[in-house]
Amino acid sequence: MKRSLQKHSSSRRREDATLRSLAHETQSVFSYATCFRWWLSFVLAAILSVATVLTGCGAKPESSKGRSSQLPVATVQTATAESKTQTNTEEVVGTVRAKTRATLEAKVSGRITTLPVVLGQPVRAGELVVRLDAPEIVARRDQAEASLQQAERDWKRIAALFEQQAVTRAEYEAADTRRRVAEGAAAEAKAMLGYVELVAPFDGVVTKKWVEAGDLATPGKPLLTLEAPSELQLEADVPEAMASHVRREAHLAYRADDVSGEMTGVVSEIAPNADPGSRTFRVKLDLPPTPGLRPGQFVRLQVPVGESRSLRVPAVAVVQRGQLEIVFVIANQSAQLRLAKTGRCFGNTVEILSGLDADDSVVVDGADRLSDGQPLETK
Repeated sequence: MKRSLQKHSSSRRREDATLRSLAHETQSVFSYATCFRWWLSFVLAAILSVATVLTGCGAKPESSKGRSSQLPVATVQTATAESKTQTNTEEVVGTVRAKTRATLEAKVSGRITTLPVVLGQPVRAGELVVRLDAPEIVARRDQAEASLQQAERDWKRIAALFEQQAVTRAEYEAADTRRRVAEGAAAEAKAMLGYVELVAPFDGVVTKKWVEAGDLATPGKPLLTLEAPSELQLEADVPEAMASHVRREAHLAYRADDVSGEMTGVVSEIAPNADPGSRTFRVKLDLPPTPGLRPGQFVRLQVPVGESRSLRVPAVAVVQRGQLEIVFVIANQSAQLRLAKTGRCFGNTVEILSGLDADDSVVVDGADRLSDGQPLETK
C-alpha cells in the first residue's frame, strides 16, 4: 500500500513538471509574436510617412512630350530605305601571278662562270643572265669547222675535175654530200655553243635564283625564274558546286589585304576538267594594272552563286553608340530612334537586316547629334 502511494506521488510530480514546461514555451511564443507585431507596425508607419512627404511635395514627372518640346529643331537631310536586288557571292581564295613567266634551264652541262643578276633585278630581252664554261663544246665546234673547211676544199677540187670530165659523177656527188654533212655538223656545233650563254627571253624581273656562280649546270636543271610584273593574272581553284556560275569574259570582284577597296578582273581561262583530288576547277582572271598588287599575293575572289533582295540605307545613316547600331526615322516631323542590325556593305550603302521597313525616311546628315523625339526640319 505504501509503495503504491509513492508511485502515484512521483507520477504526479512528473505531470506538474511537464505542465510547467509547456506553460513556459507558450509564454515564449507569445513574446516573439508580440515583438514581430511591434516591428511590423513600425515599418508600416515609416512607409506611410515617406509616402505622405512625397505626396505633399507635389512634384510631377515631366512627360516625354514636354521633354521633346524643349529640344531645338534640327535641320537634317534624309534618304529613303530601298529594297534592292543583290548578287550573292561566296569567297574563294586565290593567288596573284605574273601572266608571263619563264624558268630558264640549261641545255648542256657546264660550270656556271657568270651570274650577273640578283633577286628583284629588272632585265631586258636579250640580256645575258647566265654563262657556262663548256670547253668540250668549243672543241667540238672547232672540229666541225675544220671538217667543213676540208670538205669544201675537196668539193671544189672534185667540181673542177668534173667539169673537165676527169672524174665520174659519182665521185662529184660523194664530195658534195661530204660538204653538206660538214656544214650540218658545223651548224650543230655553233648551236650547242649558243646554249653556253643564256639570255632573258622578255623584259621582266628576276624572281628566283636556283643556282649560284660555281654550281654545275646540267640539262633540265632550273637556273633562274623571270616574271613580267606588268601583266598580272589571278589563279583560283573554284569548287565544282560553284564552277557552273563562272563564265568566260565575266567580270568578277576580288579583294587583297594590302590594297584597299574591291577590284575587278576578267575571266580569261576555265579548266575544262576538275581536279580529281580537290574537286575544283582552275580559273584564271586577267587583272588590270593596280598599284600595290604584286605576284604571289593572297586574294579573295567573289564568285556569284545567286541573287536576293535586301533593304539598304546610306552608311552614314547608321550611328554607332557603344555596342548599339541606331538609325533615326522621321515620324510626325520628329526623330524616332530605331535599333537596327546591319549586314554587308555595298559601296556607300549598308544592308539592314532588322529595325527598318522599306520606304522609311531615315536621317543621313547630322544623325549622330539627334535625340529621340527631337523636332526635325528637312533640307
